[in-house]
Amino acid sequence: MATTEQVLATGQQLDTLCINTIRTLAIDAVQQANSGHPGAPMGLAPVAYCLWQQYLRYDPENPLWPNRDRFVLSAGHASMLLYAILHLAGVRKADNDKITNELSVSMDEIKRFRQLDSRTPGHPESHITTGVETTTGPLGQGAGNSVGMAMASKWLGARYNRPGFEIFDFNVWTICGDGDLMEGVASEAASLAGHLKLSNLCWIYDHNHVTLDGPANWSFTEDVATRFLGYGWNVTRVADANDLSMLARAYETFLKTNDRPTLIIEDSHIGYGSPHKQDSYEAHGEPLGADEVKLVKKFYGWPEDAKFLVPDGVYDCFKQGVGKRGTELHTAWVKKFAEYSKQFPELAAELNDIQGRKLPPGWDKNLPSFPADAKGVASRESSGKVLNALAQNIPWLLGGSADLAKSNKVDLKGAGDFQADNYAGRNIHFGVREHGMAAAASGMALSRLRVFNATFFNFTDYMKPSMRLAALMEVPVIYVMTHDSIGLGEDGPTHQPIEQLAGLRAVPNMLVIRPGDANEVTEAWKIAMQQQHRATTLVLSRQAIPTLDRTKYAPASGTLKGGYVVADADGGKPQVILIATGSELSLCIDAYEKLKAQGIKARVVSMPCWELFDQQDAAYKLSVLPSDVTARVSVEMAATLGWERYTGSKGRNIGMHRFGASAPLKDLLKYFGFTVDHVVEEARAAIGGK
Repeated sequence: MATTEQVLATGQQLDTLCINTIRTLAIDAVQQANSGHPGAPMGLAPVAYCLWQQYLRYDPENPLWPNRDRFVLSAGHASMLLYAILHLAGVRKADNDKITNELSVSMDEIKRFRQLDSRTPGHPESHITTGVETTTGPLGQGAGNSVGMAMASKWLGARYNRPGFEIFDFNVWTICGDGDLMEGVASEAASLAGHLKLSNLCWIYDHNHVTLDGPANWSFTEDVATRFLGYGWNVTRVADANDLSMLARAYETFLKTNDRPTLIIEDSHIGYGSPHKQDSYEAHGEPLGADEVKLVKKFYGWPEDAKFLVPDGVYDCFKQGVGKRGTELHTAWVKKFAEYSKQFPELAAELNDIQGRKLPPGWDKNLPSFPADAKGVASRESSGKVLNALAQNIPWLLGGSADLAKSNKVDLKGAGDFQADNYAGRNIHFGVREHGMAAAASGMALSRLRVFNATFFNFTDYMKPSMRLAALMEVPVIYVMTHDSIGLGEDGPTHQPIEQLAGLRAVPNMLVIRPGDANEVTEAWKIAMQQQHRATTLVLSRQAIPTLDRTKYAPASGTLKGGYVVADADGGKPQVILIATGSELSLCIDAYEKLKAQGIKARVVSMPCWELFDQQDAAYKLSVLPSDVTARVSVEMAATLGWERYTGSKGRNIGMHRFGASAPLKDLLKYFGFTVDHVVEEARAAIGGK
């Protein structure tokens, strides 16, 4: 293996040596995997190196330090850039929030790039690899997450900092590329960040003039700088990404800017050093090839046949740079926090709970219990009451809506608005930016705040990529989705969700809960708040739905199991089982009573959360849906896709098989068959096997 002296004999200095180590590790990993994106790491290596070595406040030996700066690689296809730095910096692996002596990314893991069960997947995944702050790859998402992280830093500082005790002031640095800034989510997030004047947020825009369809690259014609100036950002430029002094000047400009976020536009060369592929899309998404790799290494002054080479002195350089600075900063913070804990024990206890993903004692006290009411209340209304009770008990529960807070019933009473002049507020006004809202919510959750966001259920179509990533990252974001069906009436099919329930139920690690009355809403919120590694979507009605008489029917605590028997046949042996969610639960109760009057034994099952029900043991599931009762009817104002798993081949499924319509609710219910008579008719048909 070559030594530092042998490599330096070509005339390189230590900074360049470290930068080229990052580059060659990326090249070798992609080449060995025969898969990946070498070009961006080759161009971005100086950008990331300068940031980590001189400016990032980060302790590699304590990568969960709450006040660490966040480094987000929104251009997640450049994952080997991040893996190489995590390895060279010696970032330790965390296991269940406990730091180990093991490296998060060892050399063996780099050699297993893109292989099964490695900690170096094709795109960075935060729940797999310590040091990866958020899962990126779908372009624009990391940029959106970074806005949420910056918001979290501002909120934490506003609530917990005291004179002489700046416990939270971390910055968020994000590398993004042309593709990121083309995505709408990044535009929404940038607009929000400018509105909120997030001066702790820096996006480093890698303007390399290359996309896969190069000639169509919008960045050749769009004035990105002017666009971001219009958003209210500070904008500066680095003409050559290889110029460390210019990069340092740009980073210092960000650190001196205290009234707005900063965009650094840096011009880099994708595939830097490749004689045939530099500045070409060919360097972006495929290995360079063995011959080209040798030519690149020759350009770097690198041993041409060396693979995964880390010359002597490189590890020590990182240790003396980010390692030494990070250790000193973290040690000083720990000392300050110890004194803070003595002076402000209650606040310190809250912070410890936040970092431990714990809920405070008494978090579920005084949650509302709703009396029987035939007229009932919209589940969005009961949800608002539960949410406000929870917010009084959990100081770090915050969130908001995409300009629909009053309609979604998520406005927290007396909690103030999160604004540029009041970062302590807990009501966040995201504006009509559903996708940016969802991405920011994930960033706040990754910072360990308990966060909710809300809009109309149909508009999960705007949010879905961020919701999917929240589930993938195992962060417990809560989505409050109101106006859940054709029950919203006159607004019509543009606003009436049909396929959204089926789509979200297909997302792994996502709880989808559609409560059937106000007391199920309370239970649903309790479920959502206790999640530590799962996202939850609460699907709520606009229209009033009856509150069941729980002295007559089963208690709503059955919601905790996802599905339960609400009303049963005398003797417990039904001829037919009616299964429903949401507002259709009361419809099935009415049908049950009518069937009972006709001498037909029926059972009503509330199934607010398929995912929780499926987790129950076989005995419980059979007690709710006995296999010898094949006459079953599901009732849900949505696409019927998936219901056959519960109704079986002989069951009937009352649902939506087309888009909705614009009309008063009572007319819609009759037109689409959501009536007691139709449910009874289908139940009788199921019993008769017709």
